[in-house]
Amino acid sequence: MEKELLQTINTRRSCRRYKSEQIPDDLLRQVLEAGTYAPTARGLQSPFIVAVQQPDQLRLLAEMNARVMGVSSNPYYDAPTYILVFAPDGGSNSLQDGSCVLENMMLAAHALGLGSCWINREREMFATEEGKALMKQWGLPDGLMGVGALALGYPAATPSEPKPRKADYYRIIR
Repeated sequence: MEKELLQTINTRRSCRRYKSEQIPDDLLRQVLEAGTYAPTARGLQSPFIVAVQQPDQLRLLAEMNARVMGVSSNPYYDAPTYILVFAPDGGSNSLQDGSCVLENMMLAAHALGLGSCWINREREMFATEEGKALMKQWGLPDGLMGVGALALGYPAATPSEPKPRKADYYRIIR
């Protein structure tokens, strides 16, 4: 493996404080494209990726997620961009495929100097009538579930050092 790739993997951290400055379109496209190169079961490319930057929709998504979480704060940490990933509901590999897409985008964001944080509760959000209406508004096909999302933007703080890795994290069986 290339040393730079390993460095990107080892230094990526979740970002929970963002500058209000919107990211440029070229960086957003690079992050989104990285998601399209994630492995998917049988190469079907079944996930769908939606990037949201429109302020009213950001507010609505934050409210929907906060309702599921039972909080009044913004679960997307006021990032200027949210990226949502959807996959076929009931598909045997939907969660895995969507998760690979999200991870590819997090690594790409970090490599480009952006911060990201994986956000949960999209499955519950988009199982509602309100969520289904949004998916329809965005031109997504019926029968999808929310897998997860990313808060994305320029970090407003230096990430903390990683926690030490546990000693028995992996095993090699020979």
